[in-house]
Amino acid sequence: MTIRPQIPSSDDVPSLKALLLEKDRSLNEKDKRISLLEEQVRLLKHKRFGASSEKSDDQAELFNEVEATDVSLENDAEMDDAFDADNTAVVETDTIQYERRKSRGRKPLPEDLPRVRIEHDLADSDKICDCGCALTRIGEDISEQLDIIPATVQVLQHARQKYACKACESTVRTAALPPQPIPKSNASAGLLAYIATAKYQDALPLHRQESIFRRMDVDIPRNTLANWMMRCSDLISPLIAELDREIRRGKIIQCDETPLQVLKEPDKPPSSQSYMWVRRSGGPDRSIVLFDYADSRAGSIAAGLLDGFSGYLQTDDYAGYHATGRQEGLTHLGCWAHARRKFVEAQKAATPKDKKAKRIGKADVAINFIAKLYAVEKQAKHISREDRYTLRQELSVPLLQVLREWLDKTLHSTLPKGALGTALGYLDKNWEKLIRYTDDGDVNIDNNLAENAIRPFVIGRKNWLFSATPRGAHASASLYSLIETAKANGLEPYHYLRDVFATLPSVKTEEELQALLPWAKH
Repeated sequence: MTIRPQIPSSDDVPSLKALLLEKDRSLNEKDKRISLLEEQVRLLKHKRFGASSEKSDDQAELFNEVEATDVSLENDAEMDDAFDADNTAVVETDTIQYERRKSRGRKPLPEDLPRVRIEHDLADSDKICDCGCALTRIGEDISEQLDIIPATVQVLQHARQKYACKACESTVRTAALPPQPIPKSNASAGLLAYIATAKYQDALPLHRQESIFRRMDVDIPRNTLANWMMRCSDLISPLIAELDREIRRGKIIQCDETPLQVLKEPDKPPSSQSYMWVRRSGGPDRSIVLFDYADSRAGSIAAGLLDGFSGYLQTDDYAGYHATGRQEGLTHLGCWAHARRKFVEAQKAATPKDKKAKRIGKADVAINFIAKLYAVEKQAKHISREDRYTLRQELSVPLLQVLREWLDKTLHSTLPKGALGTALGYLDKNWEKLIRYTDDGDVNIDNNLAENAIRPFVIGRKNWLFSATPRGAHASASLYSLIETAKANGLEPYHYLRDVFATLPSVKTEEELQALLPWAKH
C-alpha cells in the first residue's frame, strides 16, 4: 500500500500562513527576551567584577573631545543624523577652552607648620682642605621631613578658689566653674570634639576608639562614648535649628537619601531599613549640609523637610520628591549625572562584538552630548551668575535642542526594557526637569553636591554598620550636619567643634549663637 503525502487544500493555506507568522512572532519575542537577559548578565558581571568608575570606555573615547566633534561626525551615520553640517551648537562649542593638567610632583609642606631645626656639621677633621687651609662656611642645604607627635592625653584640673570670712565664720564663697558641654562629666570640649571628629569625619567606630583609649591607659567604656555623643547632639540643637531655618530661606536645596539600619526602631524588626536624608544648599554662598533621620523613605518625609521652602529643588528621579516638586513656589530640577549614569550602564552592557569592533552606539552618542553640556559648565565655573546664564543660553540651549531631536528619532526605535531603552526613557521622562538649569545662573547642572555630602555617612556606615536606637541615629544626623557644614565652609572640623562645644554652653543671646555659625568664623 502506497502512502501519498497529503497536499493541503487551498482552504488550508491561510491558516498555515497565520501559523507561520505566529511562529515568527514568537521566535522574535524569544530573541528579544534572550538579548535582554544577555544584556542584564553582562551588566551584572560588570557591576560584580568590573571597575565602578563611570569614566567612558574606549568606544566613547573615539569622539569624546568637544573640539573633535565635527571631525568624528564625518564617519558616523548615527551622529550625522543628530547634527546638521552647519549646526551652530557644534560650532560654538569649539570655543570652549580646556585647562592643562598641572604637572605632578611633591607638594611643599605647609608654611604654617612649626619647624624644628636640626643642624648637621662636618667633623673638625673634615673642615681642613687637602691643601692644608681651613674651610670657610659659605651656606647650608636644607631638606624637610614631615614628623608627627601622636595624640597626647592630659588632665585639666579646675582649681576653684574658696574664700571665707574669719570674723563671722558664716560666709564661704567658691569661684564658679564655667559652663561645661556636659555638666558633671569629666569630658572636656577638646575630648568630645576629638571623639566626634574621629567617628563622623574619620569613620572610626566607638568600639575602636575604646580600644585606642585603652592603649593610652584611659578606660572609657563604649556606652559612655555613645552617651557623650548624644549629649553633644542635644548641646548643638540650637545651632542645627538655626541652620534648618537658614536653608529653608535659601534659593536652592538639593536632596538625597540613603538606607540606615536601626536595631531598636519601635514597631519595626531589627533587620528593617530606615533612612538618612540629606539636604544641601545649592546656592553660591553659605553652604549648608543637613542630615535628618527618618524611619521611612515616604514622600511625606520629603514634604516635611521642605515645608516652607520656595525656590529650586534638585533631586534624582525618586518618586518621593514628585508630589513636593509640584507644589506652588517650587521648581523641580533634574540631575544630568543620573541621566548620564544610565547611558554609561547601557554602554557597559554593549555586546562584546560591538566593543571589539569599537562601534559607536547610541549610548556613546548620548554620552558625547552630555559631555558637551559639562564642558560648557567647566567654562562657566568661575564666572558670575549673569555670565553663566548668558553662556548657557548661547551654548547649552542649542545643544539641548539638537539632543532633543536625536532623542525623538531614537526613542521609538529602541527596545524599552533594555539598558539603552531604560536610559532613553529616563531622559525623555525627566526632560523638562533636566533642561531647567539653563534658566538661572545659580543653579547646578546636577545633584552631585548632595551626593558628595552624603558620601562621608556612607563610608562611616561601612564601619559602624548600624545605629542601636533612633536617638542615636538622630544624634549622628546632627553631628554629621555640623561637621559637613563646617567642611563646606572651609573649616577644619576638630577645631570648629572644639570651639562650639566650649562656647555654646555660655551662649545666651541670638547674636552669640549667630557668631558660632560656620560662615561667621572666617
